[in-house]
Amino acid sequence: MFTANNLSAQKKITIGQTDQIYSTILKENRKINIYLPEGYNVADTIKYPIIYILDGGIEEDFIHILGIVRYYTQPWIAQFPKSIVVGIENTNRKRDFTFAVSNLDFLEKEGFKKENFPQYGKSGAYISFLQKELQPYMENKYNANKDRTVIGESLAGLLASEILLKQPDLFTKYIIIAPSLWWGEQKLLFETANLLNTNIKKSLSVYLGVPNKDEDIKMYNESIKFSQSLKQNNNINLSFDYLPTELHATIVHQAVYNAFKKLYPKN
Repeated sequence: MFTANNLSAQKKITIGQTDQIYSTILKENRKINIYLPEGYNVADTIKYPIIYILDGGIEEDFIHILGIVRYYTQPWIAQFPKSIVVGIENTNRKRDFTFAVSNLDFLEKEGFKKENFPQYGKSGAYISFLQKELQPYMENKYNANKDRTVIGESLAGLLASEILLKQPDLFTKYIIIAPSLWWGEQKLLFETANLLNTNIKKSLSVYLGVPNKDEDIKMYNESIKFSQSLKQNNNINLSFDYLPTELHATIVHQAVYNAFKKLYPKN
């Protein structure tokens, strides 16, 4: 039987760090969880890609997505390059991940109550925070290059879709999972074709993962329509992935795992 007397020295397991930055755009402090790849040295000239997780809190998606990144970047696997992982911890995701709408009358048709959205419609400010504050912060403080991936699911998938269509140059790879395209009576979905033609000027890689259609046939059909529009643009390399064994609540881990294989095909 082990006792305190025969235990060897203990050491805490450390997987990353948390930076806190004040956003003048959002007018609040934001916690940023950061993983630096094995062998990272601030004095090196090596520059690493960055993977941004929109639902990036410790109690959200940061740890388990980080595990997938660590797995795939091990030297005996090397599916893709060692990368910095940035998890943006949420303070109010309904506010930050939704674009402005004139009213919330559509919510009841989607099965939500208006009082569940006391704040909403500030995605424009959040996108500005990403572009003008967070990305410069990461690229000035850490050894990061311009290869940026964003991961978003559900409302975060809506935001990732909005960025793709309106500010596509913010990222080079988009991992969009079960996006909430129902927001605003599918306004973003109806604008997709025009926004693509107007804003997409260079090659981008997009993964779109969708869970079992029997759980939410409306979400499935919206995603199909979205994928069809994306396929029409020659600058988008789309990987559409239907995961019938996954539900909305379980899809993230498997979808991200699949996305890395599809976005980084290895011979």
